[in-house]
Amino acid sequence: MATTYKINDDFYDESFSLIALHTTLEDFALAYGLNQSIKAKFVRAKKNFILAENKSFPIFEWEDEYNDMYWVLVANHSSEKELIVRDDLFKNETTYKTPRLIPEYKDVDYLLKIETEKDFDINSLIKNILMLPRVMAAYEISTDKLKSKNNLIF
Repeated sequence: MATTYKINDDFYDESFSLIALHTTLEDFALAYGLNQSIKAKFVRAKKNFILAENKSFPIFEWEDEYNDMYWVLVANHSSEKELIVRDDLFKNETTYKTPRLIPEYKDVDYLLKIETEKDFDINSLIKNILMLPRVMAAYEISTDKLKSKNNLIF
């Protein structure tokens, strides 16, 4: 009888905070606004974050070495649309689906992930983000109950 090994999918135990952003801004405009308002230095990554086929997400990074923090701004919606083939009344119509990085929060436009071991004032950060024009809402997401937490491994 062969030995069976079970891999625990909850291996990702890094501490990070996650902020949801609702905005009509484009990704580059949001990164620029964050650079101005919170004195960040977000830079567009050379390649998108590719989760799977037809699931590519624009990503901006900032490694704050002074405070020992790693910041990632990522779109929650894919930059590539997935073609849906239908076999019903509307089979001649072209239908697309937009994949989400965190499907539980499908209405969230962008996610701000902050990896740090230190405590910091996240409420003050959210207040500064909300001062940006065209940012309608910003709030912290509890990562403990997040089903698709493994999608946030960059």
